[in-house]
Amino acid sequence: MAAQMIQEQPQKTHHSDKDVPASQPPPRNKELEKKKSYLDPAPPASRPGTPQDIIENRKKDRLNVPSDELSLGDFELLKTLGTGTFARVWLVRLKRWTEDKSKVYALKILHKADVIKLKQVEHVRNEIRTLAAVAGHPFITTLVATFSDDQSLYMLLDYCPGGEIFTFLRRARRFSEMTSQFYAAEIVLILEFLHDVEGVAYRDLKPENILLDADGHLKLVDFGFAKQLWSRETYTLCGTPEYLAPEVIRNSGHGLAVDWWALGVLIYEFIVGQPPFWDPNPMRIYEQIVEGRLRFPSDMPPDARDIVTQLCKTNPSERLGYIKGGSARVKEHPFFEGINWDDVYHRRMRGPIVPRVDNPADSGNFEEYPDPPDPSHLTPYTKEMRDKYDDFFKDF
Repeated sequence: MAAQMIQEQPQKTHHSDKDVPASQPPPRNKELEKKKSYLDPAPPASRPGTPQDIIENRKKDRLNVPSDELSLGDFELLKTLGTGTFARVWLVRLKRWTEDKSKVYALKILHKADVIKLKQVEHVRNEIRTLAAVAGHPFITTLVATFSDDQSLYMLLDYCPGGEIFTFLRRARRFSEMTSQFYAAEIVLILEFLHDVEGVAYRDLKPENILLDADGHLKLVDFGFAKQLWSRETYTLCGTPEYLAPEVIRNSGHGLAVDWWALGVLIYEFIVGQPPFWDPNPMRIYEQIVEGRLRFPSDMPPDARDIVTQLCKTNPSERLGYIKGGSARVKEHPFFEGINWDDVYHRRMRGPIVPRVDNPADSGNFEEYPDPPDPSHLTPYTKEMRDKYDDFFKDF
């Protein structure tokens, strides 16, 4: 996989310096109202409600501690689980607030100054909003709590001890059709929920963002590129080269359909062992994607070939999952023959890959990472930054 990531450039926001007295209604700005309506899409009247089991799971998993009472000192930092350009994820244990001392979590720490410097403020805001909205889904990481301090932002998440499915794929080289079908089915249920219930495009589906729990079921993590769109389109460029849909590369406007394209690429990689579009030069990857020429190994099962072909249509209006019938058409595809979708959703069977997990805090399925940098070497969150950005981080 190419290491290069394409990051969305946030839109510039202009604030008026003129105060409006509280006793007077603010003057109407029709252009601004039109823009706000575009930026904050409303769900359709036909939107299905959030399933009751997800609401109940959300309540059960929530850490009932006020954000302003939590601090980094409340946690024992056990091991680094992953790092990024502006974040580090730790395996942690709560020192207080809980009687279950065996319970562990994943704590994502984002340094405020780096988030600002790398123009990721809006991504972080989108991530926390989306995670709060989707908490409780059986195949999505659960946001347990958020808090902040003078220098950093914190997201407390449930811990998946199985590690990345990417690791198991590289070890096995390729998955069987049955294994690919099982995990693709769980992803279909994720996309169905994100799109139909929340109107959210995930926009970064890939093996590195899929973790396994102790029973071999997947959890989708890292919602930094997720964005609520409903039926509208966005024109920003973000994602991982091998998984980008053609409309993202062409900058012709993209919507929820990009996730179905990525599912096609993912199924191909599960079964073949590498993505259908790949080159050491990312520009060549983009050319291959826009051309849309799929090449299949001779031993690839026919139903797998067909679903990848239908999901990877270069025209989004012809793409399975986005055409009339939506996710139901995906579920009906012969590739998923024999799947009981109710059994999948309720996790009534163990996953085909059950990772070795010796105890709740076992981190053996994660790579080793170097120690974090000395705090004195981090970019300081200055008063100037604080005055400008504190309001943006208030959700923490």
